[in-house]
Amino acid sequence: MAEVYKNYINGKWVESKTGNTFENRSPADTRELIGTFQKSDAGDVNDAITAASEAFKKWRLVPAPKRAEIIYKIGQRLIERKEEFSQQMTREMGKVIKETRGDVQEAIDMSFLYAGEGRRMYGHTTPSEMPNKFQMSVRIPLGVTAMITPWNFPMAIPAWKMIPALVCGNTCVIKPATDTPLSVVNFIKVMEECGIPPGVVNMVTGSGGAVGEPLMTDRRVMVVSFTGSTGIGRRVSEACASDFRHCHLEMGGKNAIMVMDDAKIDLAVDGAIWGGFGTTGQRCTAASRVVVHKKVYKEFLEKFVARTKSLKIGNGLDESIDMGPAVSEGQMNSVLKYMEIGKNEDKAKLMCGGGRLTGGDYDHGWFTQPTIFADVDPEMRIAKEEIFGSVVSVIPFDNLEQGIEIVNNTDYGLSAAIYTQDVNNAFRGIRDVYTGIFYVNASTIGAEVHLPFGGTKHTGNGHREAGTAALDVFSEWRSVYIDFSGKLQRAQID
Repeated sequence: MAEVYKNYINGKWVESKTGNTFENRSPADTRELIGTFQKSDAGDVNDAITAASEAFKKWRLVPAPKRAEIIYKIGQRLIERKEEFSQQMTREMGKVIKETRGDVQEAIDMSFLYAGEGRRMYGHTTPSEMPNKFQMSVRIPLGVTAMITPWNFPMAIPAWKMIPALVCGNTCVIKPATDTPLSVVNFIKVMEECGIPPGVVNMVTGSGGAVGEPLMTDRRVMVVSFTGSTGIGRRVSEACASDFRHCHLEMGGKNAIMVMDDAKIDLAVDGAIWGGFGTTGQRCTAASRVVVHKKVYKEFLEKFVARTKSLKIGNGLDESIDMGPAVSEGQMNSVLKYMEIGKNEDKAKLMCGGGRLTGGDYDHGWFTQPTIFADVDPEMRIAKEEIFGSVVSVIPFDNLEQGIEIVNNTDYGLSAAIYTQDVNNAFRGIRDVYTGIFYVNASTIGAEVHLPFGGTKHTGNGHREAGTAALDVFSEWRSVYIDFSGKLQRAQID
């Protein structure tokens, strides 16, 4: 019998006030029940925020190096339980086991990175224009922070948000995605085991409307950190704007790999396979467009299609599997819809895939075929709209300027890549492609935690996750002036 999991509020595992629960089933085999989780509402959210508000009074006074020692222990404990958590993540989310190991590793990396920030979090000292006066800037915590996280990186993204927030001295309330709550439960249990005080971290499971909405609108929440769709991100921004509360938004992407005529074609194909079909294409950084120079277009396309047809699809717990299922029936149906849109686009050519995988074990899961459309026009819907699934559009171009124009022809600006052996092409791409992340001779996915993560245009609202940039999301600046002259000194006047 599957376990019943509870909310975590004020250091205790508690049932929802509603008395209702929901099931979480494996997307690779819906006959497998992962667990039953609390179907919470605004009352549970209120309890969590109240607990976080009270806990903040003491947590903010704990020296940052001491807070960081707990975070370091979390990283160590995650190492010990990495394989266990990875196996459970593959069962609940569907991506292949080598990727879920990477997901847990990101949480480990973030823990160790920010354990170091507990002894840094640098401010500035500057000389004063006055004699006998000292001045500096320091970071201060915000208070209660809210995290609304997606299902595609169910432990990594919560870690990206919660770990920096905690080191800065904030308290947290997290609403995990309804498709992947178990990975957050596992993360919270590790935090509890490592000594996070009651109320400092709280978790409430449930739907976006019942839990996310009251969480983002409560005035006691000083910053909302959200990763998900642009539509919901706009709602978060509107909810915070009226009270001038902070929000951090990480939203959609329509990323592109640009393959130049001097590229190493086999390497570019490797990048297109990994970028297009890693995590079943369910990444905000997925390479859903491959923009290829006409001189190498035929060669690239033939090799890309052949490699795609050879991919092994199935349950990600099998080490030999290359691509798992869509996370849910709804996500699968959305991807299938775009496959039909592509088939109906004038001149776009379906090269492989184009539908659902059926028969045998496939009938018990949400499996889509790896799909490639060739000769795609940059204005087609499949070339402009985020699909978030196993569909890649291949687009020809004549020269570097046109290729960059095509790459930039989207509402989003998260990630892009160029494959070239010409350093001039590489640096022009770095300069002219308007994205927050750019790769040279690597795919559009694979960010590391010690650099800022985020994008431009409709991808985000100017903030960044990871690296030291996350400090700016979860702290405020305070400027401090210390006058030891013994007299009134007026800046800009005396």
